[in-house]
Amino acid sequence: MRFPISASLRISAGIGLLTLAGFNPAMAQNASSCAALAGMKIDAAQIGAASGGAVIASAEIQTVVADPAAPGATREYCKVLGSVAPIDPAAPPVRFEVNLPLQWNGKAVQYGGGGTNGVLITGLAPLRDARADTPVPVARGFATWGTDSGHDNRQLAEPHAFALNREALTNMAYAAYKKTHDVGLRIATAFYGRAPAKTYFYGGSEGGREAMVMAQRYPADFDAIVSAVPVVNYTGINLVEARLAQLEQNGGWLNPQKVKALKAAVNAACDRLDGLADGVISAYEKCLASFDPAVLRCAGGADTGNDCLSDVQIEADRVVHRPLPYPFPFANGVTSFPGWTYGSEDQPGGMIDSVTGMRPPSFPSDSEKGQAVRWTNYSGFVRYFVAQDATYNPLDFSAKKFAPRLMEISQLFDATNPDLSAFAARGGKLVIKGNGADYQRSVLQEINYYRAVVARMGQARVDQFIRFYVTPGVNHPGNGLLSSGDPVPAKVDLLGVLDAWAESGKTPGPLVQVTQDRRPPFTISASRPMCRYPEFPRYDGSGDPKQSSSFSCTKQ
Repeated sequence: MRFPISASLRISAGIGLLTLAGFNPAMAQNASSCAALAGMKIDAAQIGAASGGAVIASAEIQTVVADPAAPGATREYCKVLGSVAPIDPAAPPVRFEVNLPLQWNGKAVQYGGGGTNGVLITGLAPLRDARADTPVPVARGFATWGTDSGHDNRQLAEPHAFALNREALTNMAYAAYKKTHDVGLRIATAFYGRAPAKTYFYGGSEGGREAMVMAQRYPADFDAIVSAVPVVNYTGINLVEARLAQLEQNGGWLNPQKVKALKAAVNAACDRLDGLADGVISAYEKCLASFDPAVLRCAGGADTGNDCLSDVQIEADRVVHRPLPYPFPFANGVTSFPGWTYGSEDQPGGMIDSVTGMRPPSFPSDSEKGQAVRWTNYSGFVRYFVAQDATYNPLDFSAKKFAPRLMEISQLFDATNPDLSAFAARGGKLVIKGNGADYQRSVLQEINYYRAVVARMGQARVDQFIRFYVTPGVNHPGNGLLSSGDPVPAKVDLLGVLDAWAESGKTPGPLVQVTQDRRPPFTISASRPMCRYPEFPRYDGSGDPKQSSSFSCTKQ
């Protein structure tokens, strides 16, 4: 059965505006109807954020692997490329890709971005933390779409340089994702003759922030959302790096050998808090209360070697792992950054790679090699977002000096509004997923945000539409190592969980995450519970530690 296309959905062809009655829905879901989308324009009035309208540059049939276990089998989809024009002629367009499977399940997924964006998100990649045996969404029948957020890194001197243009900055903050949603929805409706019955957003890291922004700013647009490891305190996290860099310039830098010594001391204090000495700090909040870096103090407080910490290095570690008050409240009254948890200090993607680096922060630098990820991000943020001067020395940064600009950035970017009542009232569902040993952004951000939502809306109401999970022992990309060298189980089909909740009302409880081979038949070698916060997986004291049945979700 074909459904009539709403007369309110208007596409311009040539000079005049036409309703989509000119696009024959009876031809939908085949090659000719895909090609017919090319050249169509979407009027600016049909996009819920200020723009110059959208144009479809190309539309052609492509194939995608239908099932990772049977890579020879494929499914066809219509790949649509286009862009949303800016208002400011100096601003870049918002590029998008929309993928329309010919075997459609009637639903859609918008992908989030990552980092500073600037790369077109195709909507074809595996979702964050997905199991290896799970087909990508378009192969499962979902229409998908993504965006570059309104700038192209290939055209920039540095990844943060887009922020010098106000419209590009606003697009990155929130507007590009609204534009892409509205365009994707209209293109899907044109192709299939009806709108998606359910529309989801799925993002991690920066994309996780975007996911939270959609729930907060545009609660009517998405039926359900997955927000994994979101950069919720987008502005405030940079103030931590500012304070840390000052200490690192004055003897506070922890070299990799000192970080390894720190890791050993953390494990000695915290590894057994979850009932199992395996290298994973599952009781991540309890560890913060149990471990004091002063146990590593060098004799007399001066730096006497790699197996101890000087007084200024202990202070630097406390800057990383304790709350840092802001000099003034940011958006939604947030007054501090909560700090980081312990757990992946010397592992790839952990504290060395993300926070301390292979060498102290410097500016200018002839190379970013060896610089911590957080320092590199902070440098770009301060110079382009705040000072709006590529030559500004981030080591000279003062939050008080730039207070008005920081407040403006916070209002644009921070995803900290605890009022989700509109999203809840429309029946929205939200899955938040944090990583317990994440040094690029901190799981304590999600914990503080979740508590703020509960304080505002009440636990009973929150339980109706939010599930908040934490995976201990894994870093920002979702990787972690046991002391044996084996991976921490961390893969799960969150899209399937979200879809079952939104579509069938199947409320998710504790989940199971797995470690599996990356090639068919994707054998599962280990599993662990994925517990709802504030619970964590505690070993029961007997049973195979590679089996989730040997653990119980327990409150810290």
